[in-house]
Amino acid sequence: MSQPDRTHDLVVWGATGVAGRLVADYLTEQYSPSELSIALGGRDKPRLGELEATLVDRRSAWEDIPIVIGDATEPGSLRRIAETTRVVCTTVGPYTTYGTPLVEACIAAGTDYCDLTGEVNWVRETIDRYHDDAVAAATRIVHSCGFDSVPADLGTQLVQSFAIDTFGTPCDVARIYLEDGRGEVSGGTLASAAEVFQAASEDPLAQQTLRNPYSLAPRGERNGVDPGAQTTVKKDSLRSEWTAPSPMALVNERVVRRSNALLRYPWGREFECTEVVPTGDGLGGLARASAVATGLKAVTAGMAFSPTREGLRRFVFPDPGDGPTREQTEDGYFTVRVLGRGIAGDGPFVVESQVSADRDPGYGATARMLSEAAVCLVRGEIDSPLEGGVLTPASGIGEPLADRLRQAGLTVAVDEWDGPPA
Repeated sequence: MSQPDRTHDLVVWGATGVAGRLVADYLTEQYSPSELSIALGGRDKPRLGELEATLVDRRSAWEDIPIVIGDATEPGSLRRIAETTRVVCTTVGPYTTYGTPLVEACIAAGTDYCDLTGEVNWVRETIDRYHDDAVAAATRIVHSCGFDSVPADLGTQLVQSFAIDTFGTPCDVARIYLEDGRGEVSGGTLASAAEVFQAASEDPLAQQTLRNPYSLAPRGERNGVDPGAQTTVKKDSLRSEWTAPSPMALVNERVVRRSNALLRYPWGREFECTEVVPTGDGLGGLARASAVATGLKAVTAGMAFSPTREGLRRFVFPDPGDGPTREQTEDGYFTVRVLGRGIAGDGPFVVESQVSADRDPGYGATARMLSEAAVCLVRGEIDSPLEGGVLTPASGIGEPLADRLRQAGLTVAVDEWDGPPA
C-alpha cells in the first residue's frame, strides 16, 4: 500500500479525456468523499473546472472535488502531483508518448500507479527501465487495467486457481475466447494502436517485442515452448468450432505470460495460452473465421505501411479526445471466456472462467475495471507476493479485483466446464 500521509487517495490523471471522464463519473457515483478522496488531474484548468462542476451537480454527496494541474511534458509537475496522492490512475495516451515521465514520478514518490495501456512496446520499455527501481521503492506500476488485459489476465488466473484448488494441479493450456461483443472506438485508442505500429517500423527493440511471445517476461526468461498467437483460421480442439486470430492477442497473451513468470511459474514453465475469436461450426463458422482473419490482415498491413497509417490518422481516425457518448458506452456489451485444460490423477479436466459486462468493453466496462483496480491499490486489497515492480493485473492485484468487479456489476465467474454447447 502507498504512503498513508497523502492529501488524496487517488488522482484521476487525464480526467477531461473520454476515458478519464468515465472513470471520474463512475468513482464519484460509486463512492462518497468519506470512502475515497479523489482529485481530478490534467493540464487544462478550465476544462477540469467544468468537469468538477458537472460531477458535483450530478452527485449530491460531493460538494467539491479537488483539482491538480500538471503537464505530461513537465516532469516536475508530475512529481509534485505524485507526492500528493497514494495512487495515480492515468488514462492519458498514447502512453509511448506521454506515459514515461509519470511512471518515473510515481516511482520516485513511492506512489502506486495503474493505466489502460495496450502498447506492448512501451510496456516492454518500462519493464526494462523501471522494474528494478519499482521493486526497490515497493511501488506497484500496474499496466493494462482495462479491456486490455483484465478479462484475459484475471480470467486465466481464476481458471488456474480453481484448477489448483480442485484438482491439485494447474492447467497446462489456457484458451482465451473473445466472444460476442459490441462497442465504440475512440480517437485515443486508435492513436495508441498507430503508435505501436510506428514504433515497430522504426525501432528494432519494438520489432523484437512484437515477434517474441515472451517479450514481456523478466530479463533472462524471454523464451519458452509457447509458439505465440494464432495467425490462421483453425478448428478449436476444445470447443469443436472454428476460430480466427484475435486482434488483442498481441497484448493479452504476453501479459498472461508475464503474470505466470512474475508469480514464479505457479502454472508451470511449459504453460501455453492463446487468444482467439470463436465463429461457430460448419461452413458458416469457417466463412466467418475466414472473414475475420482476412479483415485483421488487411488492417495490420495498412497500419504497418507508413503512408497508409498516416492517411488513416489524418482522414479516417477520430481525433484523440473524441469518443463514444455516455449512452453509447452503456449500450455495448462483451464476453471473454477462458478454458483451461489440465491432467490430474483421474484424467483430463477443463475449467472455465467468464468475464462479461453489459457495457461497451473499451469504455463503459473499462472505466469500471480501471477504477476498481485503483481502489484495490488505495485500500491495499492485494493478493500477491509482490510488493512492487512493473506488474500485471493478476500479479500486481490478483483475485481481490474479481470481487470488486462483481460489486461493480460485471459478471466474473469460474467453475468446472460442462463441455461444448449443444
